[in-house]
Amino acid sequence: MDFDESSTSKIVTREFLAVVLAGFGNELLPLTNNHGDEPCLKALLPIANKPMLEYPLAWLEQSGITDVLLICPTSHRSAMSNYIQSDVSASCPALRIDVQTFEESQDMAPGTCTLLRHFASRIKSDFIVLPCDFVPPPSLSLTQLLNKFRTESTYDGAIATTCFYEASKPDKGSVTEDWGLLPSNTPIVFDERTGTLLYVDTPDDVDNDNEDFHLRMSLLSQYPRTKLSASFRDSHVYVCRRSVLDALQEKSHFDSMKEEFIPWLCKPQYQRTRREKYGNILSPVTNNLSQALALKHSTLHLPARKQRLRRSAAGSDGDDDHLRSVVPSPVEQDDEEAVEPSLRVGLVAHRSAQGFASRANNLHTYLELNRFFLSQTSYTLPSDPENRALIDHKAQISSDSMIGRSTRVEERATVKRSVVGKHCIIGKMAKVVGCVLLDHCVVADGAKLDGCILGAYTKVGAKAELSRCVTQPGYEVGAGETARNEKLETSDWTAQDTSESQDSEEDSEEGSEDSTESDE
Repeated sequence: MDFDESSTSKIVTREFLAVVLAGFGNELLPLTNNHGDEPCLKALLPIANKPMLEYPLAWLEQSGITDVLLICPTSHRSAMSNYIQSDVSASCPALRIDVQTFEESQDMAPGTCTLLRHFASRIKSDFIVLPCDFVPPPSLSLTQLLNKFRTESTYDGAIATTCFYEASKPDKGSVTEDWGLLPSNTPIVFDERTGTLLYVDTPDDVDNDNEDFHLRMSLLSQYPRTKLSASFRDSHVYVCRRSVLDALQEKSHFDSMKEEFIPWLCKPQYQRTRREKYGNILSPVTNNLSQALALKHSTLHLPARKQRLRRSAAGSDGDDDHLRSVVPSPVEQDDEEAVEPSLRVGLVAHRSAQGFASRANNLHTYLELNRFFLSQTSYTLPSDPENRALIDHKAQISSDSMIGRSTRVEERATVKRSVVGKHCIIGKMAKVVGCVLLDHCVVADGAKLDGCILGAYTKVGAKAELSRCVTQPGYEVGAGETARNEKLETSDWTAQDTSESQDSEEDSEEGSEDSTESDE
C-alpha cells in the first residue's frame, strides 16, 4: 500500500478519487473528548470492535477504487497516520491513501463544502465524497452507485449521484433524549422510475413554513409521477463530476453539503434560469461524444430517450413532417451538441428491507449499529489458551455478545448483549447488559451497567450502578455511585475538585483569622 501524507506534486489521474471526511465528531461527545493530551478520533471509534473508518474504506476497495484523499484535523494527523500505516495496510492493501489536514478547532469545525473548496486543487477527476461513519450493508454495493453515475453522466449529462437509506425504527425504550436530539429523517421528492433526486427539504424550508411543502410547477410538469417520502436519511455519499467543484466555487457562502449545496444542485435540472446561469459550469463541453452516441441508441434507456424526444417535438412547430424527423435514424448523422445535458442528480434509495444501513453520527445510532452487529454474530470462547484463560469458567457471556482480545472476565460476572473492547476487566459479580465498552475499561466487582457506552480507559468502581450513561475517555466512577441518563465528563469532577479546593482554602483562611484574633 502506498502511503502519502505530505506530497503536493502527486496528481491523481484515476477515474474516481474518493474524498473521505474524518472530523472531530462533536455529535459523539463525550466519547470523542480528549483523554488527557491524547485526542480520541471519531474515525477510530470501534463499531463491533472494528474502527468505524474501516467500513467505508473496505467499501471503496471492494468497488475497485484505489485512490483516497482522507481529510482530518491537524491534531489528528499523528494518530491517523499510525492507524493507516499499521492497520489499513493489512486490511485494505489496495488503497493508496493521501492524508491531508485542515486547521480547525472542535468549536469551529468547517463543513464539507468548505473542505472541498480548500482541497479542490488536489481533485483532478470525478470524485466520491463519503463520511468516515457510514456503515453500508452487503446488499448496497458502491459499484451500483458508480455504474449509475457512469451511465447517466455519459448518456444525458447527469452531474451527480446521491445515496439515501431508509431508516429503521429504533427499539422501544432503547434510546434516551438525554443523549441529545434523536436522529431525524430528511423529506425528499424523487422520481422513482428514473432514479432522480428532485428536491431536498432543508432546515430553512422548515423554519419558513413547517406545515406546507412548496414545489415548482416546472418540476411537476417534467416529472408528473414524483414521490414524496420522509422515511430516508442522507448517507452523505455523493458521486460527482469534477465540474461540480467549479459550481461550488461559485457558491462560496455554502458550508454544508447536505443542507445547502445538494438541495441547490437539484434545482438546475428543472429551473430554466438556474440552468442558463450554471449549465455551462456544471456540464462543460467534453470529448466523450462517441460514448454518448453509443448510449443514445442503447435500448437500456429507451423510455428516457422517448421522453426527451417528445419534449423536443413539443417545442417545435408541430407539423407531422417535423415530428417524424425528430426520431433519429441510424443512417443519419447525429448532432450530439443539440442534445441538452439533463444536469440530473441521480438517486439510489436503499430500503431497510434490503439490509440495515446507518451512519454513526450520533450516540443513538452508534449504539444501534453496535447492537445490530451483535444480532449478526454468535460469541464463542477464545480458541487460543492465552485469551481463554482470561475468561473464568463461572462467567456468563450470552451468545449475542462480543469480547475483545486480552479482556478478562472474572468469576460469576455477567455479560449480555454487549460489546466489550480489548484489554478490559470485568470484575467478579459485575453485570454488563446492552452496553458498549471501548478498550481498556475496568468494571470493578459488583458494578452494574445497563445500556451504557463507556469511553476508553473508563473505570467504574465497586458496586457502582450506571443506567444509559455515556462516559468521556478516562472517566472514573466512584465506588457505590449511581447515575442514570447522563453524559459523564471529566470536567464534572474537575469542577467538583476545584470547588472543594476553594472551600478548603476559605476554611484555612478563616482558621488563620481565628488564630490571629485569639493571639491578640
